[in-house]
Amino acid sequence: DVILFYARSKELTFNKQHEPYTAEYIAERFKFSDPDGRRWAEQNLANPSMRPNLTYPFTASNGVTYQPPTNGWKYTLERMQALDDANRLHFPSKANGRLRMKNYLDEREGVPVQDVWTDLTSIGGTSGERLGYPTQKPVALLERIVAASSNEGDVVLDPFCGCGTTVEAAQKLGRKWIGIDVTHLAIGLIKTRLRDAFGDLARYRVIGEPTTAEDAAALAESDKYQFQYWALGLVGARPATQDQKKGADKGIDGRLYFHDGGDKTRQIIFSVKGGNLKATDLRDLRGVIDREKADIGVLLSFEKPTKLMRTEAASASFYTSPWGKHPRLQLLTV
Repeated sequence: DVILFYARSKELTFNKQHEPYTAEYIAERFKFSDPDGRRWAEQNLANPSMRPNLTYPFTASNGVTYQPPTNGWKYTLERMQALDDANRLHFPSKANGRLRMKNYLDEREGVPVQDVWTDLTSIGGTSGERLGYPTQKPVALLERIVAASSNEGDVVLDPFCGCGTTVEAAQKLGRKWIGIDVTHLAIGLIKTRLRDAFGDLARYRVIGEPTTAEDAAALAESDKYQFQYWALGLVGARPATQDQKKGADKGIDGRLYFHDGGDKTRQIIFSVKGGNLKATDLRDLRGVIDREKADIGVLLSFEKPTKLMRTEAASASFYTSPWGKHPRLQLLTV
C-alpha cells in the first residue's frame, strides 16, 4: 500500500517520526555511563573543515588546557564552556588524548523513519486488536500518520472511519477528531472501542443516531439491520455477522464476551427485534442459548414484552458469577 500526503498550501505540518534504537545498536554505540547510569556515546569535537577562528586553546574544568584539533574546534569558546559547565565533556585519561563530547542516549529520538515502513505489522487472525472489521488497520499505523501530520490540539477528520482506528489514534495523541460513517455498526464499534481504551476520558458527541423512541421506530421501519446494529451498540455487543441474508445469523444477532475470573471465556447471546414481538421469539432464544452453551441470553426489543413472556423468562435458570446470581434469560427494551 502507498500512503499519499496532501497539503492545501506550503503552510503544512510534517513531524519526522523515529523508530527506537535496537538493543544491539545501543550496546555497540552507547558504551559509556555516568555514575547516575545515564548512557552516552563519544562524539568528536574536531571540525571537519578548516576553521581558523575556532583554533583556540581550551582550559577545561579539570584544569587541563587542550590544544585545538588541526582544523579547529567544532564549537565556539562560549559553546565549549557551556558544554563543560553542563558536564557534557569527556576528559581523556591520556595526556595526549582528544577531548570528546558526551552524546546521551536518553536525548536521542531514535532512528528516523524512512519512506518504506517495515516495522509495522498487519493485524493477524489472533491479534488482540482485531474487531472483525474487513478493512481494519493497525492502530500503530494511524498513530504514525496522525503524529506526523498534525500537532496536539489539531483536528483530525476521518470521513470513512469504519471501526475507528483513526479516532482512537487521534484521541490517544491528544488531537481533536471527527469521525463519519454510514452504518450504526461502525458507530457502535467506535463507542465500544473508545470506552475500552479510555473509559470516561474520551468525551464526544454522536450526531445522527436515534435519541428518542420515535427515532428508533423510524430506524426499525426503514432498515432493520441498521436498527439491529444500533440496538446492539447500546449494550456494547458486537453483531454476530455482517451477512444480511436470511438465516445467516442462525438465530444470533449479537454476542458479548466476558470473563468472571476463571480461564473460560463466557458469552451472552443477543436477539434483536424491532417489531412484531412474539412469545416464540423468547422460546427460540432459549433454544439458541442451549445450543451455543451460552451463559446468558438477552432479547433486546423495541416493543415491551408481554406479562407471559416475562413470566417465562423468570422461569429460566440462573448464571452464578463471583458477583451474584443473574437471570439466564433477560428481556430488555431499547
